[in-house]
Amino acid sequence: MSKILAIESSCDETAVAITDGGKLLANVVATQIAVHEKFGGVMPEIASRLHTENITVCLTQALDESGLKLEDIDAFAVTRGPGLIGCLHVGLQAAKTLAMLYHKPLIPVHHLAGHIYANEYVGELKFPLLAVVVSGGNTELVLMRDHMDFEIIGETKDDAVGECYDKVARVLGFPYPGGLPIDKHSKLGEHTYDLPTPASPAAKYDFSYSGLKTSVINLVHSLEMKGETLRVNDMARSFQDVAIGMIVDHAIEAANEYHVAQVILAGGVSANSYLRSEMTRRLESTGIDLIIPPLWCTTDNAAMIAKVAERLYDKKVFAPLSLGVDPNWKIDHWNEFLSSGKETK
Repeated sequence: MSKILAIESSCDETAVAITDGGKLLANVVATQIAVHEKFGGVMPEIASRLHTENITVCLTQALDESGLKLEDIDAFAVTRGPGLIGCLHVGLQAAKTLAMLYHKPLIPVHHLAGHIYANEYVGELKFPLLAVVVSGGNTELVLMRDHMDFEIIGETKDDAVGECYDKVARVLGFPYPGGLPIDKHSKLGEHTYDLPTPASPAAKYDFSYSGLKTSVINLVHSLEMKGETLRVNDMARSFQDVAIGMIVDHAIEAANEYHVAQVILAGGVSANSYLRSEMTRRLESTGIDLIIPPLWCTTDNAAMIAKVAERLYDKKVFAPLSLGVDPNWKIDHWNEFLSSGKETK
């Protein structure tokens, strides 16, 4: 049984979690949303500074909640990427320092793998599976034929769906982050605005959100210039139907083509109520299992990083202290990292 201390700092949440033999003992998250809200998005330099201020506080609280000391930890895990480079550096330096001081292994974890494996807090993963990874920085369909085996079969070619939500929310007068207010207001409206579904890029399961974002912004500005009233709830509903509809349609088609046993949702946008209900509706009676993560696991946290680290610890996938961050780390490059970037201690 291994005791893992995991650190997550890829964007605007500083998080520390501790597990013991798979049991979650502590999961501390310090969010920066209140700070970044005034800017309408994450300010990288400010986020990095806040991580520096919060990391020790989170670490101390996690240890207090777990009842453990740093000497009891078997390995220190950390998000290596993808994410904001300055933010990633704060977490990595903290983890490397702890690993060096206590002579324990350092385990590098892919952020999106963490979101995927967060579903293990709900149920067992069944292969082959399709992971629908949707967040502020990512929109991907990831096929997994076994544990820690990732193949991207579809991804966004421009804006991520969460980023699109944030930009549309801004033009509609909603606060940051935009996912929750758009989801809330869409329930009060009707699909009355004709928004185009962006043409799919060359690859069958790829996404494009730039055109949808631009269409909403141009339509809102056009209504303002004409002095016409913007029906905010209807716009929210019209936008969400198209944005989420693309994800659901691609996911269902891919699940059928690849004959998967299970579909799982992952990432911040997996908290969207329409996505959850539509995936449930479309997959019922298909024989394909669906796992929806608990809401606390949809936002960035370190419990999900610890869940991946437990498996890597068993495989003795440890990194040298010379490890650097990779803000653009692709999840389908994970297998290459396992074969060439690991160090067994």
